[in-house]
Amino acid sequence: MFTVDLVDAAIAKQDRAERRRRLLPARLVVYFVLALCLFARESYEEVVRVLTSGIPGSRALARVNRSSLSRARARLGEDVLETVFRQVVGPLATRDTPGAWWRGLRLLALDGTQFDLPDSTSNGDTFDGPSTTGGVPFGFPQVRAVVLAEIGTHAVLDARLGGYRDGERSLAYPLAGSAGPGDLVIADRGFWSVEFAHVFTTAGADLLVRLQSNHLGTVQEELPGGSYLSMARPGKEVRLRAAREGRMLPRHVIYRVITFAKGDKVAHLGTTLLDPDQYPATELVALYRERWEIELAFDEIKNHLGPGGPIRHGHRKASGRNCGPTSPSTRRSASSPTQPRSPVRRWMPTVSPT
Repeated sequence: MFTVDLVDAAIAKQDRAERRRRLLPARLVVYFVLALCLFARESYEEVVRVLTSGIPGSRALARVNRSSLSRARARLGEDVLETVFRQVVGPLATRDTPGAWWRGLRLLALDGTQFDLPDSTSNGDTFDGPSTTGGVPFGFPQVRAVVLAEIGTHAVLDARLGGYRDGERSLAYPLAGSAGPGDLVIADRGFWSVEFAHVFTTAGADLLVRLQSNHLGTVQEELPGGSYLSMARPGKEVRLRAAREGRMLPRHVIYRVITFAKGDKVAHLGTTLLDPDQYPATELVALYRERWEIELAFDEIKNHLGPGGPIRHGHRKASGRNCGPTSPSTRRSASSPTQPRSPVRRWMPTVSPT
């Protein structure tokens, strides 16, 4: 999958090829970062040993220390790893894959999660993390990830990373480019909005999303099977923000609302599948529960493929987009005028960054 030609093309595209011979050339560093994901509990030195064992001339790499490897990662940068990621991700299901399809639609799940980072002042200042009501940090700094994955295979189609205080919905918008006609994207509460529906349906995908009570819209037409067509308009602030950013929003969206019992409570789903005969409400309610497959994918990434704890790297420049197995990101500093933080972050390390 990660062929030499693919890796070299990514290095060339980002102009990271070395101008002189190095003990740690860019190609080796790419494979080293990938190996860090496979051997997440091993030290840098052990990963290099496993990666290069048996390769002629690899004895010289035995003298490479951790600081040299950290500098090599920083020198490679994040864009090469994102380019490699974008070349290899994509759906894996065939027409015979169990659980991957429903009524001719490919099932995708979209959800957010957090990855712990090593305790350090630089990570706390860059990504932020949980804090008390008084603004005192506690626990680990965290990267927030929003992931689009195939339900039947757990294959990651796309991902975006941000700081702890970045909103999941705003991180999700760019993922619409990795969905398209024939896809049904299933998501939990907190994602639905007029703009969210607009960006995904413009890409050709359909949606099945749990609705909050303030997103039920205005009833347009009662439908058989306990659902109805509804209309929602973007709010004034949303329209103004979109205009400032040069984006066009529709005047309204039409969607279908399905009401169902969840224990002793009433819950609602919103979907762009408007035909109640072709897409029965009872089947959509059952289908919504399949979005939990993405939680299994997160578990595989964090606890089986990953370290089961903080992402290993504590170097601020190298932690951006190549800090995990699914790692393209749009990183920003977590400090902002609207989120005042203590001028000196005092994250008390509980683990040693490796």
